[in-house]
Amino acid sequence: MTAMWQQQTLREPVWGAGLGLHSGVYVTMILRPAPAGSGIVFRRVDLPGQPEVPAKLENVVDSRMATTLGLNGAKVMTVEHLLAALNGMGIDNLTVDLDGPEVPILDGSAAQFILLIRRAGIKPLEAARRVIKVTKAIRVSQGDRLIEILPDERCQISCTIAYSHPLLKNQQYSLALEASSFDREISRARTYGFFEEVGAIKQMGLAKGGSLDNAIVVDHQQVLNPSGLRFQDEFVRHKVLDLVGDLCLLGRRLIGHIKAYKTGHSLNHLLLRHLLDSPDQWEIQTLSPQTCPDEPA
Repeated sequence: MTAMWQQQTLREPVWGAGLGLHSGVYVTMILRPAPAGSGIVFRRVDLPGQPEVPAKLENVVDSRMATTLGLNGAKVMTVEHLLAALNGMGIDNLTVDLDGPEVPILDGSAAQFILLIRRAGIKPLEAARRVIKVTKAIRVSQGDRLIEILPDERCQISCTIAYSHPLLKNQQYSLALEASSFDREISRARTYGFFEEVGAIKQMGLAKGGSLDNAIVVDHQQVLNPSGLRFQDEFVRHKVLDLVGDLCLLGRRLIGHIKAYKTGHSLNHLLLRHLLDSPDQWEIQTLSPQTCPDEPA
């Protein structure tokens, strides 16, 4: 059983490596246990002084195609899939050592990050979690795209995507965010893109490491990946995955019902900024064994 009122870290360090999706650079990553209250911190061990970049909303420097963090000249690209795995599996404190500019994309989902977490083991800490509980509705929009948070007694996510494409069209997915549901329903959903947009994305200097091994690619009629889809609605499930990762930038767990329509990283970040700028619409709660039941491991 996992005591969900306690902060958590890893039991021991664990490493992984792979290409960066956008940089195309091969990067080695070490996930290291960290003490209570330290949060998630990226450390660029390849740079002089090994500068640290905390995973906080204030450090977001780019939302194009991914979430990029930066502080004092050090940047870390494409953090959202790792952050989704950490948030989904209940890891509050961790130091992430990187010897390059980007978190490895691995297979384009969060599943391999979860394998690393399970390999290292999860360690409860003698410190209670403090969560942000939404008490009044918060909503932001960009054109016909919108995202809102409504008061709730747990963290729930409802997401809708809408494309004029025969494979994607309208897809909807909802879940209560717990380690078991995230692992089972969301973690294996891969990032995706459209074949006709690949050239323009590469001209932007992005997707240098992209391939059918780490992303779903669709043309006008079909999925180009030989293995096909992992879920019929894998596209919207990945949008949920990205949202879970961006939520980690709050530095605390969120209690509320998030409803998103055609959202992306920039809109996710806008919602979180509006949330933090509206302290009269939420409160900080300290969890306890009485208020937070155990979750099955």
